[in-house]
Amino acid sequence: MRVGIPTEIKNNENRVAATPAGVHEFSRRGHDVIVQAGAGRGSGFSDDEFVAAGATVVDDAATVWGESDLLMKVKEPIAAEYPLMRADQTLFTYLHLAASPECTEAVLASGTTAIAYETVQRDDRSLPLLSPMSEVAGRLSTMVGAYHLMKPIGGTGVLLGGVPGTPKAKVVVIGGGVAGEHAAANALGLGADVTVIDVSLPRLRALEVQFGGRVQTRASTAYEIGAQVAAADLVIGSVLIPGAQAPKLVTDDMVASMRPGSVLVDIAIDQGGCFEGSHATTHDDPTFAVHDSVYYCVANMPGAVPQTSTRALTNATMPYALALADRGWRDAIAVDASLARGVNAVAGRITNAGVATAAGVDLADARTL
Repeated sequence: MRVGIPTEIKNNENRVAATPAGVHEFSRRGHDVIVQAGAGRGSGFSDDEFVAAGATVVDDAATVWGESDLLMKVKEPIAAEYPLMRADQTLFTYLHLAASPECTEAVLASGTTAIAYETVQRDDRSLPLLSPMSEVAGRLSTMVGAYHLMKPIGGTGVLLGGVPGTPKAKVVVIGGGVAGEHAAANALGLGADVTVIDVSLPRLRALEVQFGGRVQTRASTAYEIGAQVAAADLVIGSVLIPGAQAPKLVTDDMVASMRPGSVLVDIAIDQGGCFEGSHATTHDDPTFAVHDSVYYCVANMPGAVPQTSTRALTNATMPYALALADRGWRDAIAVDASLARGVNAVAGRITNAGVATAAGVDLADARTL
């Protein structure tokens, strides 16, 4: 099979869909790999490294898209890439279609088979291809939140961990999944007063055990979220419903009750965000004001640390990508239910329940299309 890896063109997206080690795995199994020149530069990989691993390097994205049977990306296609999608190709990438009607329409119009990293789901409901980037985004959320709390940046001027004789910052993490766990871990490491809110009591129990009782936990209700947010210096939203739009758990009225200079980091922004008023921002212009608070809603947070993120992503995606290349998508999903759950669109039809609900269209079965 011919596998294509184009350069990512989303704002400050420095990741690449595979490392040279990943390319080597494709090559040694007999697959041809086409990499766009410069695709790995932001992640620290030269064109020569990809060539040494067995790839052919070409100058333009159109050639990569046009000559590939399996097209691997990191982020969802943007407008300039919509005309490059085609019906006889499999697209394997993060898609987040529920939050993007424009991308959904383009995918359906192209007829491409679109498989989303974020909806590949094991029987235990874990998300093996989303987890590594959730780990990165969770850890970054605490870092960017701490930075934007500084007074010259518009924050309250509080240091997360304080120093002896001074108050610690109060950090509220909404959602105790992978991203929330890593956000809490970094916040604790910096000495903050951390509260995690989640709907799952077993998950809250597990987090209390994991962190040795150093985090406070709260069962998720609108009342509890409102009370915790009002007292917070930093709120990190890490709520996820696989494939679907994120619920708006922090309302505008809650934000209005917060102290001036407080910061809200919306990790869920790829799925539409979990704060009322959230909209996607970029690394070039990452924040905006809501009432007297600062929102940080960068939609590709892990792109800021590509040398970590690209390796972590490739580690997770390669077993599934190799299965797609070795078997083709139909046979691959027939033997792997987790990969089957990743199929979002086939032949102009939506095949994921969450995306179908968001788009207001009928759900189709990928196996029958």
